[in-house]
Amino acid sequence: MTEHVRINNENFVVDGRIISMYSGSIHYWRIKQERWSEILDKVKGLGFTGITTYIPWEIHEITKGTFDFGEIETSKDIDKFLSLCDEKGLTVSVRPGPQINSELTWFGFPERIIKNANYQAKNPKGGKVILNQVPKPIPALSYTNENFLAEVDIWYDAICPILEKHQPPKGNLVAVQIDNEMGYFFHINPYTTDYSESSKTLYRSFLKEKYESIQKLNNMYHSNYLCFEEINPPVRFEGASKDELPYYLDWIEYREYYLINSIRNLGNRMRKRGINVPLFHNYPHPLGPGGASGAPSTPFNLPKLEEEIDFVGFDIYSKKELYNHVKTITSYVAGCSRFPYIPELGTGVWPWYIKPGNIEDEAFTTKAALMHGIKEFNRYMLVDRNKWLGSPISHKGEINKKSYPIHEKITKNLMKFRWNDFDKQTDVLLVVNRDYDRLEAATTLLPVEGDFLESVFGFSEYPDSKIVSTNTFGFKKPIQIEKSNWFDTFYKALSSGGFSFNLGDTEQVFEKWMKYKVVVITSFEYLSEEISKKLIKYIEIGGNLIIGPSIPELNESFKETSSLKLFVEKAHREIIKNSTNKAIEKYSIGKGNLFVISEKETVKSSIENILGNLKVSKIRMNNEKLDAVLYKHKSKDEFILFIANPTFEEIDAEIELPISTNMVTDVWNEEEIKTENGILKDKLSPYEIKILKL
Repeated sequence: MTEHVRINNENFVVDGRIISMYSGSIHYWRIKQERWSEILDKVKGLGFTGITTYIPWEIHEITKGTFDFGEIETSKDIDKFLSLCDEKGLTVSVRPGPQINSELTWFGFPERIIKNANYQAKNPKGGKVILNQVPKPIPALSYTNENFLAEVDIWYDAICPILEKHQPPKGNLVAVQIDNEMGYFFHINPYTTDYSESSKTLYRSFLKEKYESIQKLNNMYHSNYLCFEEINPPVRFEGASKDELPYYLDWIEYREYYLINSIRNLGNRMRKRGINVPLFHNYPHPLGPGGASGAPSTPFNLPKLEEEIDFVGFDIYSKKELYNHVKTITSYVAGCSRFPYIPELGTGVWPWYIKPGNIEDEAFTTKAALMHGIKEFNRYMLVDRNKWLGSPISHKGEINKKSYPIHEKITKNLMKFRWNDFDKQTDVLLVVNRDYDRLEAATTLLPVEGDFLESVFGFSEYPDSKIVSTNTFGFKKPIQIEKSNWFDTFYKALSSGGFSFNLGDTEQVFEKWMKYKVVVITSFEYLSEEISKKLIKYIEIGGNLIIGPSIPELNESFKETSSLKLFVEKAHREIIKNSTNKAIEKYSIGKGNLFVISEKETVKSSIENILGNLKVSKIRMNNEKLDAVLYKHKSKDEFILFIANPTFEEIDAEIELPISTNMVTDVWNEEEIKTENGILKDKLSPYEIKILKL
């Protein structure tokens, strides 16, 4: 970031002025140039202050090193399009790839690049890695291949000078996205790719960087390698004991490293070519309840990636029935990112999406995203085009009579608030334990390949209990399966108890944890030293740590004692009882406390007991199926309360308002609702989210 554009306190600041990043996607090359102005005016008329666009290498390249930027086809004049946005006062974020997808035949790459076998990623047998997508399957590329990156340099040499002259103070280009949904071309499954020689070289460099000497690696692996060059990556999981696990776990960690290294590499190339606005990335929307069960995790590593670029988000294409999916993703982004933003919030849909959502789903998902901490977002697609249906504005400038009024209402009633100025009132951080997510990924037995279409067999490329080993590896239970059960139990106990929370990550910087009164995390028989030290530090400064089901005995070597266990042995221990008379272990250490919940069946009552005694804020409701989150303005006494009914049944809700008032305003419906003695009584329809100004 430069002095012209920076992110400060979850705000985009351009030359000292806070701007909105509420935007919609438009594809200039898919619209006749003479319609650009009319369509941009309609975008502004809908209340949007910015636009986002891909810039496809595939579309602009004529031959290697030769490009059409409007000289042949006027619709490809990206310079003129950006100038028009500048004139109309619209901020712009661009996404020049190299990969963009965008339902293009070659995913945004020139055909010659995709079909060059030397640039392609490899499967374990050395063959192509194929992504099934419309209109035809394509081979995945390796982002570790220097010859491929030299081709990217040619593209960046052409496009970056055009972008550079539209950056502030000369223009309104305020952010640039690096690549698009980078994730091994949707081959998330760990044993499908990338086994190219250049990737193997990077893998060995990663191991050398991590262990420093081959002796340290041999001690961890129980091996006798003479040098790092001898090591080949695992092509399938064949581990039988805990001593064999580090070899596979390192491959999983490497796959995170691969993506971070690739994005950093591309970002550095942009910076060298004059791009000085914030750089960002969009991870693909996880399928199901969130990638690795529980939350979006490996091979994606948002906290570590934000050490390299300015901000990272997850894309969301969802439906009202998947409320907890949206809550998981948005709570995670809100808890981890310096700018909680959704780069693609689904608006319309690609034609081959089986059972897509509708405009009601889009409104519901928007409310849910704001409810759980998203500050701003980009609507994809605001203006339709070929291979896209249901956008509020057509590529001819026509209004969609079904979706346009709803998006108009979203802008008028919801986005009139600067959500960046509101803080989520939460004392609790539920942390995703990456140690166990990596174990789940490492123990995957079925190599499900990436598929941009709907899975025929019902399997996802994301690891889950259906395709991972059930071996205990010498532990009491299979941690790779139990970890999701425990995470879900904590998640449900907090939600049903009326406790608002964000999701964190064991990889995020410790300072992110400090603002929470309580941190909750799953913990089994082993825990890496880095995480243990972070948890110890949190307790030492006065934090309250809740773990379950056990205090870790070992560190990641599986033979040395965990530092958290050694720390706890010095603490004062007492047994307290929850409301069902079940025991909770409490360790008082300095200013802080550690609570251990050992039985899954007691988590709900134990959470209620612990958080109640700590006077953690909660919203009291008469039905555990309801969900609620309170926001407070950062500089004045203004409160917004979200109440969700994420079920298919109507609920007669009674909510004890956290703020004393006789009247609340329904923001969405623009009506006043009376309260009785601080209690709000209202009927919530199936899949309804009320947004109340108190």
